[in-house]
Amino acid sequence: MPISAEAGYLEALYRDWTDRMAADPQMSIAMLRSLFDEWHQPTLEPEGVTYRSGAVAGVEGIWALPVDADASKVIMYTHGGGFSVGSAASHRKLAGHLAKALNTTAFVVDYRRAPEHPFPAQIEDAAAVYRALLDQGFASRNVLTAGDSAGGNLAISVVLRLRDDGVPLPGAVIAFSPWLDMEHTGDTLVSNAATDGLVSREILEGMSAMFLGESGKPNDPLANPLYADYSGFPRLYVTAGSVETLLDNATRLADRAAAAGVDVTLSVVDGMQHVFPFLAGRAPEADAEIARISDWFRR
Repeated sequence: MPISAEAGYLEALYRDWTDRMAADPQMSIAMLRSLFDEWHQPTLEPEGVTYRSGAVAGVEGIWALPVDADASKVIMYTHGGGFSVGSAASHRKLAGHLAKALNTTAFVVDYRRAPEHPFPAQIEDAAAVYRALLDQGFASRNVLTAGDSAGGNLAISVVLRLRDDGVPLPGAVIAFSPWLDMEHTGDTLVSNAATDGLVSREILEGMSAMFLGESGKPNDPLANPLYADYSGFPRLYVTAGSVETLLDNATRLADRAAAAGVDVTLSVVDGMQHVFPFLAGRAPEADAEIARISDWFRR
């Protein structure tokens, strides 16, 4: 089934980034961050959503506040970008679309980034924000963790960390194209190399090295949730595109969680690129996926 013309916007952006990175192999982390802050461009502004900068537990971020949303429910959204690029600003519109569809608020976390702050700084920040949301009066069942790519990893790993610490867990977890495999062993890393406009083994190896630093281990379940025990994990929605290299991160996660008895929904959408919900408001494939997540959430 052919993809919509609008969906091609994301692949074009990704291939432009890939060309620019190839032309400057020594691109600084500051320039990489500037490049990836263009990630907001595919997402059209959601109607009826306002934003407010703020901080939770001393961690800065951006609140997405849909008009008439249920203020007792909140998404803690962790942005993608290999744990080292991306920001609340690049992801606020995506979080706004998700919050509007789910009739919740959202807080997009500007967690500390690698390489200045390697693992587990990102999980520590997300866990601190989550605990503070509970302290502010949110019931754990009314909190969702959600994220994309590396942020999808964090949306999962923070729940594993909270479970280990005996903290009440969120009501649900949503992961867009999660990047989980710090060992780069997936079959689709090879089979989808030509069709993925952005994510290559080379990029993953560089970002995982920055993320893990000198002491992180690529098989630590909190860095690589493909090694985690999912006993008692909240219900989980995982989505990915069929042509992306990280596809089998999503499928392996779903299999592992289901084997532990977790209520898992896996959605793989034909022809779609990495974190294709960035096309929210622009491409019908992204809008349809967010509608499916809304239906799942209200189930």
